[in-house]
Amino acid sequence: MTNNLDTLATALYAATDDLLKQRPDLAPWRPAVGISPQLTDAELVTLAMMQAMLGFTSEARWLRYARAHLRHLFPYLPQQPGYNKRLRKAAELLRRITRILATSTSVWSDDVWIVDSTPVECGRARETVKRSDLAGWAEYGYCASHSRFFWGLRLHLICTLQGLPIAFALTGAKPDERETLLDLLAAEPHLLAARPAQTVIGDMNYFGRTFEHELAQQGIQLLRPTRKGEQQRPGGSLFKPLRQVIESVNETFKGHLNLEQHRGRTPRGVITRVLQRILALTAVIWHNDATGQDTLRSLTRYDH
Repeated sequence: MTNNLDTLATALYAATDDLLKQRPDLAPWRPAVGISPQLTDAELVTLAMMQAMLGFTSEARWLRYARAHLRHLFPYLPQQPGYNKRLRKAAELLRRITRILATSTSVWSDDVWIVDSTPVECGRARETVKRSDLAGWAEYGYCASHSRFFWGLRLHLICTLQGLPIAFALTGAKPDERETLLDLLAAEPHLLAARPAQTVIGDMNYFGRTFEHELAQQGIQLLRPTRKGEQQRPGGSLFKPLRQVIESVNETFKGHLNLEQHRGRTPRGVITRVLQRILALTAVIWHNDATGQDTLRSLTRYDH
């Protein structure tokens, strides 16, 4: 493990531990009477982030690696069933810690957002599709960037130009990206309350007069490429370089953070594994921002 990742882990642990002391309500519920867990919630959050950062999709392999190399950070490590159970119960904690880290960065207030969705494949074999606990949520969809059909979900992501996740949602593979964006904004109206003139950049799927009118009513200016048959839209020359930003974020999730190899088999399992990866990306940007480094620096600098 590099010193960079060691430093990131220590910083995340300290920040999470301080937050949980100030806000004990953030921690997962547990009985008032009973044995306290040997692995603290702050250690669990840090361990979850490091698993995503180091690319371990198997929890059993991850814990074997941690026992061999990370004892200086985690004196106690649970067995795989206990780790899995604790992690799934801590999904809401991961989400809230991710948001707190994001809001403490200097790029949180960026007045330009990029929105896109990316497939989260959950199975390929027909028997898997028929028997999966994800059936009814996961469904067949089409990935235009890879020209293939897939069975699974979609991760809808709003992020800054620096790649910082602002809001996200997991849906089935077919929901309209425009409706999902509107739902995301409606679910958290405070995101726009302090941003009276926000710009959102999307691809050609984010189109429609009614859709743009609804965004305009919320003070949002939509920039997107010109569709066939339309008059040239403003800002067309900017889309190619800016499109590369969101593609690089998606590539980070899929390439470095192994989003498509998440191994989730239940709704809570998939949600937790996606949250681990969003936490990892946010933690890196948060740490780079706090230490005065370029927030766009690659996650590979934290590799082992």
